[in-house]
Amino acid sequence: MRHLQTYRFIDTVSKAGSIRKAAEALNITPSALNRRIQNFEEELGTPVFERLPRGVRLNTVGELLIQHIRSQISDLDRLKSKIADLEGIRRGHVAIACSQALLPYFLPRQIALYRGAHPAVTFSVLPRDRTAAEQALIDYTCDLALVFEPLQLAEVQALAVVPQTVHAVMAPTHPLAGRPVLRLRDCLRHAYSLPTAPYGVRRLLEQAAARRGQPLKPMVESDSFEFLRHYAATENLLAFQIPVGIAPPQGPDDLVSVPLDVRDVTPGALLLGQLRHRALPVASARFADQLLTALQTDFA
Repeated sequence: MRHLQTYRFIDTVSKAGSIRKAAEALNITPSALNRRIQNFEEELGTPVFERLPRGVRLNTVGELLIQHIRSQISDLDRLKSKIADLEGIRRGHVAIACSQALLPYFLPRQIALYRGAHPAVTFSVLPRDRTAAEQALIDYTCDLALVFEPLQLAEVQALAVVPQTVHAVMAPTHPLAGRPVLRLRDCLRHAYSLPTAPYGVRRLLEQAAARRGQPLKPMVESDSFEFLRHYAATENLLAFQIPVGIAPPQGPDDLVSVPLDVRDVTPGALLLGQLRHRALPVASARFADQLLTALQTDFA
């Protein structure tokens, strides 16, 4: 506990990559922050940062230290959450890394539902691709990850895995809009857009196209699923999404979605995960339970 504030200072500097920028975020002077870190390094007996011409970065010792620091901060947050629970106050903070598909509909509903019962709980929602989301668990940036087609590193524990069939999303006036299911060959005859390479939806489509010996040739590519969804209506071309990222149509002009035949495109997996062997803070553990129930109800 004696070094906790210094730990937080070191964590902030490691993320900012600069004493000056970290000092601004911490609302202290750069000289005071630098002196605090130097005193800690002297007590530790070794530097933890490399001083560079335009900033600082963790050295090998610092990389080891930062894992310890984030573990200690996480444990303290969990203790505070348990103490608050004993007092009957549902406080805490939940940090979750997620695929873009979770942002428009699923997570807003789930967070609003949770905060309706526990309004003192705060949230951080960080859009990350599957690689970055799992890494965020390992470095304690996030408590939970909810990602499509995860790498599932050995350090990640799966709390739930639910299937997600890839859907084609299009305007209601599109020639394919009225079909109950679509073959991939029919989709590829029309203009279509795709997410860029790191995302799970594209990976599944590329695998399916490779089996057909037909490379994908999208008319539009983007990192933003929201852009692709809106562009599908603007030019009347196809986009692709998974059910958790699709809102049910509310009116006749809304986009419609049609599942791709699983004989062509294998369904992917949506993973809810946490760092293996980590005891989550109470608020995060309870939110994970809520997500687990919702995923099993809606998609299992």
